[in-house]
Amino acid sequence: MKGINISTNHDDLDIELIHSFVANSYWAKNIPLSTLQKSIDNSLVFGAYANGGGQVGFARVITDKATFAYLSDVFVIEKYRGQGISKQLMENISSHPELQGLRRFMLATSDAHGLYSQFGFTSVENPEKLMQVLTPGIYD
Repeated sequence: MKGINISTNHDDLDIELIHSFVANSYWAKNIPLSTLQKSIDNSLVFGAYANGGGQVGFARVITDKATFAYLSDVFVIEKYRGQGISKQLMENISSHPELQGLRRFMLATSDAHGLYSQFGFTSVENPEKLMQVLTPGIYD
């Protein structure tokens, strides 16, 4: 979409907007602002901004910048969906210089598989080789 700017500058982020969205998401329901702020402070961030209209989208990447990255908290606010903004975010993420040459780039999502597949993401071939520590309800 024309008129959208993508920035990796932490100072440009609208933390209240990001918290409002993420705290109501299926993946981080009720996340405290302080926890979200800490996660953003320690991530490579991508904000999508409408010219004159403020922040309209967000994504962050947790990475060692050498071998591994994890994509998280990707969203576009409802009013701006269907305009290619998530694709623009993903193009910027995929081409970012600090995310080149990684052995593995992961995400967990229950939607938008079509978007992510355009950027090389596939289902995990051997999920039995992956493990996690999950704490359901941690933010309740």
